[in-house]
Amino acid sequence: MVTKTLTADVTKRSKGKIAVEIDANRFERLAAVFGMFNPDFLGSISRAEADYRAGKTRRIRSLKELR
Repeated sequence: MVTKTLTADVTKRSKGKIAVEIDANRFERLAAVFGMFNPDFLGSISRAEADYRAGKTRRIRSLKELR
C-alpha cells in the first residue's frame, strides 16, 4: 500500500472556524484525486450555479437540516 501525504497549514480563525492553506500545485493534485476535473462533476457545478442564480437555494446552519 502506498501512502501519500499532503502538506497544509491549518490555522484556527475564531470559534468553530479554521483556515486550510495549500499551494496551487498541491490543490490541483487534490482536485484530481477527488475527481473535480470529471465532466460529470463540472456539469453538476454548472447546474448548481444555475439553481443559485434562479433563487432555488436556502441557507442551512447544519448538515442535519438536509435529512
